[in-house]
Amino acid sequence: MEDSNFNKYEILQGLALAGSRGEDITTAAERALRQAAELVGLEAAAMFLWNEQMEVTLRVLHAGEERLRSQLEELENDLFADLRRDRKLLSAYLSFQGDPPIHSFSMPLSHRSNVFGAVIGLQSGQRTIVGEDIFLEALAAAIALNVLAGDTTAGAAGTAEQVEAERLGAIIETAVTVNHEINNPLTAILGNIQLLLMKGQDLDEETARKLRVVEQSALKIRDVTQRLLKITNTRTVTYVEGTNMLHLPEDDEDSGGDATD
Repeated sequence: MEDSNFNKYEILQGLALAGSRGEDITTAAERALRQAAELVGLEAAAMFLWNEQMEVTLRVLHAGEERLRSQLEELENDLFADLRRDRKLLSAYLSFQGDPPIHSFSMPLSHRSNVFGAVIGLQSGQRTIVGEDIFLEALAAAIALNVLAGDTTAGAAGTAEQVEAERLGAIIETAVTVNHEINNPLTAILGNIQLLLMKGQDLDEETARKLRVVEQSALKIRDVTQRLLKITNTRTVTYVEGTNMLHLPEDDEDSGGDATD
């Protein structure tokens, strides 16, 4: 599990660095999709970018076989594209009965409220990709960063977007490092605490209570590191007067701070 997590962080870190270097989006996306497919067990993966009229302007696709490539494109053309246009679909995880079963997902490429593309994937067999949702969300966010960093066609607005993208790239790279450096020892801490709690009959009530407090605190740390990987913009909230901190996804219910851009 630790090796798998480390590989996920390496993929995200590579994307963040590619964005900050201004690497061609097609090259960066092809590499990331191939690496993600090998890691998660996807048999095909694709990235689509579209314009304001929802017309596809760029298509990057990785597939082991032409049959899988066709299946993935059929899912995009016959299902996901229609749902985005008619039902404002953002993300989805779907499974289809068959021999073998087919699993697919669609994740948006977006900046704030602007959705300009999607990453989709295909997997067959009993294994499910739903458990990889956090990684796939982070992958889509990191690819979106590359799109923004490479967009030099929008004049001054494009420059502002590039600055935002560079800031976001630094944040994602930091988040990847934090996840790797914190989650490895945190896994050991949680594992040992839970083993101790399993011996509840041998623990006095006060010790068991303190161990549960430590466990809950460790779980909260893990939750925060995972939410860091979901950051898709550099929005901040007021921490104390004169000092801001990053706004994490799902922070609204935890913080009464004022949001700033």
